Amino acid sequence: MIAFDHVGKRYRSLTGREVRALEGLSLDMTRGEVFGLAGPNGAGKSTLIALLLGFLAPSEGTVRIDGLEPRRFIERRGIGYLSELVSIPPTWRAIDALRRYALLAGVPPGRRDARVDEVVEMLGLAEHRTKRVRQLSKGNLQRLGLAQSLLWEEEVIVLDEPTHGLDPLWTQRFRDIVTALRRPDRVILIASHNLDELERLADRVGIVDRGRLQRIVDVRATAQRESGQSTPYRIVAARGAELVAEIFPDARALGQGEYELGAVTLDALNDGLVAFEQRGVLVRGVHSEHSALEQQFRDVVGASTGEGVR
Repeated sequence: MIAFDHVGKRYRSLTGREVRALEGLSLDMTRGEVFGLAGPNGAGKSTLIALLLGFLAPSEGTVRIDGLEPRRFIERRGIGYLSELVSIPPTWRAIDALRRYALLAGVPPGRRDARVDEVVEMLGLAEHRTKRVRQLSKGNLQRLGLAQSLLWEEEVIVLDEPTHGLDPLWTQRFRDIVTALRRPDRVILIASHNLDELERLADRVGIVDRGRLQRIVDVRATAQRESGQSTPYRIVAARGAELVAEIFPDARALGQGEYELGAVTLDALNDGLVAFEQRGVLVRGVHSEHSALEQQFRDVVGASTGEGVR
C-alpha cells in the first residue's frame, strides 16, 4: 500500500551547508496493519511523514501510495492526518471546526452532521461542542485534533504523537479507537516517542535514527520470542526481602524491599518465584525494566540518548 524506495531527502541551510534528513530509506507498509514509527528527536521521522503527505518531494528515490505519488493519491482519495502540534483557529467553536473540516474532507452534505456527531461521541467531546478552541485544555484540544483526523473513511491514517497531552483514561480509550479503526483495506501509521503505546498498538515498528531506517521490529513475533532472552527485572517483596539475594545472587538492593534482578530469562524468573513461594517470600510486584521494543530501541539508538524511554 505504502512504499518508500531508496528515499533520500536533502536540505540546504542558510549558510549553504547540505543537511541529509533521510538517506537510502526503503520501507513498505501493508494493508490491514498498524505500523509504528519511532526514533530520537532529529532522526528523520517528521521528514518521512512530510514526504508521505506530499508536503515535500524526495531528493532521491520514490514514495508511492497504492502506486500513486502522494499528492495525487490524496487529491483522489484523501488521508486522515493528525499533526504533532494541533493548530486550529482559537476563535472557532469546536463543533464548527469539525463541520468545516468535514467539508474539506469531502464528507457528503447529507452525511456531514451525522459523522461530526459520531466523532464527537467517539472522542468524548459532547460537553465541549460549543466551546471556543482557545477555551479547551491541552488534552481536549488533542482529542479535537484526533476527531478531525477521523472524519471520513480514508484508507490511510497518519497519527503523529496522537497520545500527546492525553490523560491515562483517554490514552486507554485511544487504544480502543485504534482497534476499532483496523480494517483489512486500511493502513494506520502512528509516530510516537511512547514505546509502550507503540508496543501495545502496532504490528511492526520502524526505528529511524540519523536519517536511516535502522530496524523494523515485528512486535508480535518479538513478544513471543522474549521468553528465552535475558531481560532486567525489578521485584518488590512485602515479606522475606532478605531472601531475594539468596535466590537471585546478582540482585541489587534498591531499598524498601525493592531489588533489581539484572538480566534473567523468563524461565529463570519463574523458577525464582516458585522458590519465593516455597520459602515464604511475599511478592508485592514484579516487572520488566525494559519492554521488548524498548530493548530493541536501546540496541539500535543507544541508551545514552534517553529518547522514547518512558
